[in-house]
Amino acid sequence: MTTAPEWIARSVSRLRGSRAVDGAPPAAPAAKPEEVRSTHERLQATLKRGTEALAPRALRRLLADLQGVVDARVSDVEAGARAQDIARWYAQAGPAERHDMWLLMSEQFAPDAARFAAARQRYEAAAGTPQEGQAEIHLRRALVSPRKRLLQRFAVFAGGMRFLVDLRAELLAALKADPRLLALDAELEQLFSTWFDVAFLELRRLSWDSPASLLEKLIQYEAVHDIRSWADLKNRLDSDRRCYGFFHPSLPNEPLIFVEVALLDRLSASITPLLDETAAPVDIQRATTAVFYSISSTQTGLRGVSFGDSLIKHVVETLKQEFPRLRQFATLSPLPGLRAWLGKNAGALLEGLDERQRAELGRALGQEPPKATQLLAAFDKAQALDERAPVRQMLLRCAAHYLVHALQDGKPVDPVARFHLGNGARVERINWAADPSAKGHKQSYGLMVNYLYDLKRIDKHRSMLAAGQVAAAREIEGLCR
Repeated sequence: MTTAPEWIARSVSRLRGSRAVDGAPPAAPAAKPEEVRSTHERLQATLKRGTEALAPRALRRLLADLQGVVDARVSDVEAGARAQDIARWYAQAGPAERHDMWLLMSEQFAPDAARFAAARQRYEAAAGTPQEGQAEIHLRRALVSPRKRLLQRFAVFAGGMRFLVDLRAELLAALKADPRLLALDAELEQLFSTWFDVAFLELRRLSWDSPASLLEKLIQYEAVHDIRSWADLKNRLDSDRRCYGFFHPSLPNEPLIFVEVALLDRLSASITPLLDETAAPVDIQRATTAVFYSISSTQTGLRGVSFGDSLIKHVVETLKQEFPRLRQFATLSPLPGLRAWLGKNAGALLEGLDERQRAELGRALGQEPPKATQLLAAFDKAQALDERAPVRQMLLRCAAHYLVHALQDGKPVDPVARFHLGNGARVERINWAADPSAKGHKQSYGLMVNYLYDLKRIDKHRSMLAAGQVAAAREIEGLCR
């Protein structure tokens, strides 16, 4: 039974803010998160808040400068000069100040909502009538934002395209934390898709005789197999190799994407001989197979702009003209997402085995039934296993399942598979211990895959993928059973 003094003590404690029993003062109440103000609110304010970079006066001045760029009364040349002045300010600005500029571009240069609503209402009313076409034109015009014109004028001055590509590269990293920037990103991506259309790109061969500044870019941007030295680069540009890149007139010394090709007499099963600097060149007159062993995009700011498939098509046509004996075009590709995917799905794959397969694997692992954690640990040491080892066969089976059945929204979850299969290739072969490097082991336990470009069946394979089915050789289909 609670006594009166106890009840009084408890009540007083509550009134005083619930002091701890030991007499310590109560914890301070959690600070409320600072309310994020839109640029509309900040432009009307007098003072800035603690986390805001630009004060309202500076924000208004920057907005006026941006509005001066889209001013319809000035020429494109003058507008480009004004944009260049802002780009100079941007180069000296800190990350938070740059973020404020992105917000202005996103929020203050949006389409006119009232105009769009009226155009939409007009279009809906005109549907099925002779006025429908004209109403659609008005609707399309209402959707065009001043932001588009602003970005177009930033592209006018020399170096303007470089500025915009770099700006988007920074912007992409901030999108998840600040969705207010999504409209600006979407506008940039749409413009880049037009400006960097394959019709405006030039295919160039890169060789050991190319300018040193360009060769340095290859070393810098190589994303699949790091170029370790100038000797390594020279090997990749030897007589039995080809390297091609797409270039844009506004970025004349920057390959947007490049591909490295080995000319061989068979399909390659390992990256090691291709990167061996001491290996003798292959007689290219006897080459029957072109192996694409590295494709690297160089510009983060052009993410979402697809020209890789066009690069492969152009390179295939170029190689066929130079080497009529070539009959086979394939890749030797990494599986960058395999290990991470297996970490989440190994248990389900074990459950899919029949009793015999599960028993064999259990005996090999030393525990029946086998556990996912044991299996993943065994994969880490699988490189030295012989061809018939149950753990090795299980890893190959898992890789085949990953390539053929691991789909999201009808597309392969592996980014490299998604690229090549989306371009009409098929999964031809999984190669054991094909990449013994630390990176290869970390990504896929050393496995690599050949994607085959059968030029007569590319459209068929694309149609299959559109229907949710991955094109694969019989050997791969057999591993999936």
